[in-house]
Amino acid sequence: MTRIALVTGASRGLGRSAARHIAQRGSDLILTYQNRAEDAAAVVEEIEAMGRKALAFQLDTGDVATFAPFAETLRGALRRTWQRDTFDHLVNNAGHGDHALIADTTEAQFDRLVDVHFKGVYFLTQALLPLLADGGRIVNLSSGLTRVSFPGYAAYAAAKGAVEVLSLYLAKELGSRGIAVNTVAPGAIETDFGGGAVRDNPEINRVFASMTALGRVGVPDDIGPMIASLLSEDNRWINAQRIEVSGGQAI
Repeated sequence: MTRIALVTGASRGLGRSAARHIAQRGSDLILTYQNRAEDAAAVVEEIEAMGRKALAFQLDTGDVATFAPFAETLRGALRRTWQRDTFDHLVNNAGHGDHALIADTTEAQFDRLVDVHFKGVYFLTQALLPLLADGGRIVNLSSGLTRVSFPGYAAYAAAKGAVEVLSLYLAKELGSRGIAVNTVAPGAIETDFGGGAVRDNPEINRVFASMTALGRVGVPDDIGPMIASLLSEDNRWINAQRIEVSGGQAI
């Protein structure tokens, strides 16, 4: 039976790369996007060109009230497209960056970061658990910034740290269903995250490259294949792990 993976925030960056590489390994895809419908449609076309099925749905992963309706929409899509009631893999990737020193962080900035990166992951996963197949996988995205500090990312990193703890508890509570849960923590990556700071600001790029053993910052295709491999049967015994994919950042 063909496996089905759901990747949130898959219209760009790491989510797009993960979706493409998951499809290359033979899975069908369900993608979510917040406001980039055209970009999401382009990813669907890429995946369909590989001979896989793909659907894209709008979802704000910071808005818990939309999760129950989304789960029902997903249930209907699974039945119509795959004649199934479940999907196999959940990749909680959607997110954003907001750079502010602790002294300057507003409550609105803090709340949005927590809503998207922690509360949203918690309650979206909860809403989708009845649709996640036994023996499935969950991958939650964290950050290298939970291990090393960089001024201006305290709220973001704290929310990601909470996700790392959540992953451990999910692995414990879902183990009886054969569901493995892991965290992937990328280092600095050239995407439009945080306004494209690492990609577009030469000084920030240089600083992070100098901190990295392999001498450069990452690109999305340094991360996407790793996520795809973590979902494969080759890695079925990896569970409850935080896996940093950073080229050796700050070692």
